[in-house]
Amino acid sequence: MKKIFSYFLQGLFYIAPIGLTVYIIYWSFTYVDGFIQKALQSWVHFKIPGLGIVAIFFSLALLGFLGQTFIATPIKNLFNRVIDRTPIVKVIYSALRDLFSAFTGKEKKFSKPVLVKVNKVSELEKIGFITETDLSQLNVSEKVAVYFPHAYAFSGELFIVPTDNITPIDVPAADVMKFIVSGGVSGWS
Repeated sequence: MKKIFSYFLQGLFYIAPIGLTVYIIYWSFTYVDGFIQKALQSWVHFKIPGLGIVAIFFSLALLGFLGQTFIATPIKNLFNRVIDRTPIVKVIYSALRDLFSAFTGKEKKFSKPVLVKVNKVSELEKIGFITETDLSQLNVSEKVAVYFPHAYAFSGELFIVPTDNITPIDVPAADVMKFIVSGGVSGWS
C-alpha cells in the first residue's frame, strides 16, 4: 500500500505543474477576455472572441521587453563591469563565457566536425571541430585551429593542424559531439 501511495504522489508531482499551468492560463484568459469583452461591448456593442489571448500575448511580450531592457540588461552590464575590473577572474570568466557561447551562442563554433590524421605512420586519427580557419594573428598559414573535446569531461585540447591532415565529416555536429563526449559509446543517431 505504501508503494502505491508513493507512486500516486510521484504521479501527482509529475502532473501538478502541467495542470496548474493549464489552469492558470485558462483562468487568465477567461478573466482578461471577460473583462475586455465587457469594456468593448459597452463601447462598440459587439463581441470579438479571442481578444483575451491577444491581450495576454502582448502583455507578456511587453513584460518580457521591460524586464530585459530595464532589469536584466543593467544587471548584466554591472556584472560585466565588475568582472572586467578583477584581473584573474576576468581571464577565467571570459574564457568560460566564450566556450559556452561556442556551444550555444549565435556563432556556434563547434559546427564543423573533422577527422584529423594525428600520426601518418600509424594512420591514427582523432575527431574534433574546426574553431578557427584564419590564424594570421599567430603568423601561421595553411593551418587551422581544431578543438578536440575529451570523453566524459567538459574539457578538451586545441591543436593547430595542417589543412592536409583534415577530412570533413558529413554528420551533424551535435551527433559528433555526443559521440566524442560519450567515448564512442553513444553511437550515431
